[in-house]
Amino acid sequence: MSQNKVSLPVIRRLPKYYRYISDMKKNGVVKVSSSELARMMGTTASQVRQDFNCFGGFGQQGIGYHIDVLLEEISRLLFSERKLNTILIGTGRLGRAIYSYLTAEARGYHLMAAFDRSESEIGRTLPGDVPISDIRDLETICAGCVPDVAVLCVPRQSAMQLAPQLVNIGIRGFWNFSHYDLSVDYEGITVENVHLGDSLMTLGYRVRNDQM
Repeated sequence: MSQNKVSLPVIRRLPKYYRYISDMKKNGVVKVSSSELARMMGTTASQVRQDFNCFGGFGQQGIGYHIDVLLEEISRLLFSERKLNTILIGTGRLGRAIYSYLTAEARGYHLMAAFDRSESEIGRTLPGDVPISDIRDLETICAGCVPDVAVLCVPRQSAMQLAPQLVNIGIRGFWNFSHYDLSVDYEGITVENVHLGDSLMTLGYRVRNDQM
């Protein structure tokens, strides 16, 4: 089955598989069964096998999965030799925190430029010698090397104003912290909306109501 036909829930589980399997490799684990993975993932062995079968299967029934093979295959699915050119919009406190993650932890992304509209930010340099440019120069700076992904760390209204311009210059994906769901207005654009408040409210509900 091609990756384009794999359901979104399966794709969303891949990073979690990657994290658990990476930890197992660090701890010297050589093989893992679908039942063991299911316990870690909070799902069933059948679901694990179904997930892996979407990509051709990574093991043999009754034998289990080799950690090295799993890690290699899932890494191939999640990452690529060509990093995705990425721009950061908004370099306030949230933007700088996300910048630190992108440059230190994230795989598969190359942060090529950062933008802001604040006079106090424009002209400054982020760690790693990435200059903060004026958002008004977006098209000029991106003309020579069109970015694949935009990370939005700006308020909702700013994201709504910038979205048409970002789509027009060729952005194909958004990591979106703005609370404006671009996928509603821009069909075909890949959007990962991050709502920190939703996660915090969910935590509060579960703690107050003892939800497991």
